[in-house]
Amino acid sequence: MITTTGGRKPAITMTRSDHQSLSRLADSRAARDPVLSEQIQAELDRARVVEDRRIAADVVRMGSTLRFTTDAGEDRTVTLVFPGEADIAMGKVSVLTPIGAALIGLSASQSIDWTSRDGRVHRLTVEHVGQNDVARPPRTQPELRTA
Repeated sequence: MITTTGGRKPAITMTRSDHQSLSRLADSRAARDPVLSEQIQAELDRARVVEDRRIAADVVRMGSTLRFTTDAGEDRTVTLVFPGEADIAMGKVSVLTPIGAALIGLSASQSIDWTSRDGRVHRLTVEHVGQNDVARPPRTQPELRTA
């Protein structure tokens, strides 16, 4: 669950392509993990969707490398990725984790409370959004080749 103080969530912005990819991903995961699927869908529902070329440079999107701090004093740099690319040792955090779902769509200087899998509530603040390498959505169907 993602909340901010007083139960309000910060405004988020998402590219159209991220919104479509994450919507398909949430739908495909609904049977296996309905709680996380619902959490992602709730973020999608409240996001302001913009054309890919109109997203501000400081907004966390798929493929963004960003630095955030936590209420526990942690300072981390991570890249937000699709599940198949996740590798915590390399700082690649899946959007299908509680912290990944909390990060998507936030801008630099925004804070959000998120609940970890052990039920504890944490607060993180996005300090900086660096490179925005466009992440490819997971494949759901084989590519069709044309001659």
